[in-house]
Amino acid sequence: MSGQDGAASVLVVDDDEVFRTRLGRALSSRGYEVRLAADGLQALRLAQVDSPELCVLDLRMPDTSGLEVLRELLAVDPTTRVIMLTGYGSIATAVEAMRLGAAGYVQKPAGADEILAAFDKAAAAPLTAVQEYASPSLARVEWEHIQRVLGDCGGNLSRAARQLGMHRRSLQRKLQKYPPKR
Repeated sequence: MSGQDGAASVLVVDDDEVFRTRLGRALSSRGYEVRLAADGLQALRLAQVDSPELCVLDLRMPDTSGLEVLRELLAVDPTTRVIMLTGYGSIATAVEAMRLGAAGYVQKPAGADEILAAFDKAAAAPLTAVQEYASPSLARVEWEHIQRVLGDCGGNLSRAARQLGMHRRSLQRKLQKYPPKR
């Protein structure tokens, strides 16, 4: 639903209070009707009262997974366009979010302009992002797996290398490279 002046409504869901507040202010100054939620439960309550047109949703929150919140938000209103925020470089999880219905994803730290550009890109070609990820190359799958394991290890390279069964320096070299193309 649009706000009283026809402004698009945006729900910002992030457990980082400083980021959430700053992003909310930036979006509000650009003419959006902004509502803020500190966690998934609060976001769902707000969405049930007045479903937002747009949502910026953090992938990892302490109370619930952003993926679960995404499912429930889209169950409330399938027309809500959701951009997932990921601070962990977990491309595989962001791809899963897109398969569940997210319009796109942006890596943190992200500013309002970058997030709004992601919404614009998703509106211009809603299926492009999902099609792009439909059949990744083997190198890309390996890179995404490494990112997921590294995120699960809290960024600890030594622990991630042990879990991946590779030497720590080999892992460091792989992480210094750009993600492989599709």
